[in-house]
Amino acid sequence: MKEGFVERNTRETNIQVGVTFDGKGNANISTGIGFFDHMLTALSVHSGISMEITCDGDLDVDGHHTVEDTGIVLGQAFSLALGDKSGIARYGSAYIPMDEALGFCSLDISNRPYLVFNGSFTNQMIGSFDACLTEEFFRAFAFNAGITMHLNMVYGLNDHHKCEAIFKAAAHALKAAIRETEPGETLSTKGSI
Repeated sequence: MKEGFVERNTRETNIQVGVTFDGKGNANISTGIGFFDHMLTALSVHSGISMEITCDGDLDVDGHHTVEDTGIVLGQAFSLALGDKSGIARYGSAYIPMDEALGFCSLDISNRPYLVFNGSFTNQMIGSFDACLTEEFFRAFAFNAGITMHLNMVYGLNDHHKCEAIFKAAAHALKAAIRETEPGETLSTKGSI
């Protein structure tokens, strides 16, 4: 079973993240930002990756450090769990509807980190979550996990629905990409990722 644990302590955040690729998607998430916890829980449940995430951040400033740093540490734990990235399908794509909203994610676990993020929110806040931090989270995660990730809010009206649709689309794309293939096999013309 693939597992990764990373702890990171700075003057802005203290974070512990554990991931287990067990197909169960058990989530135990506590960042101090309710809507962000809801999105991370969706990411865990829908990807089948069990996640233990705790973050004590400087929320008296705002949510930026908490959200971005959680993305950094989650990406590092994800990369650690994958090791040399052999024996996985590598690619994943998913469209996910959430009521009137439609989200799309396509990704490649390639060791060539990149993020393309297309979408915008109507309101600044979704509960106590600053909506613009959605892109910051996915950039931090993708760059630290070594993933090329394209995220699109295809359409939608409700910001909660739009955000949840792309988190769930990312989850289902990750689930497809980490699907086990032949042990030791690397899906690359180079022979390694």
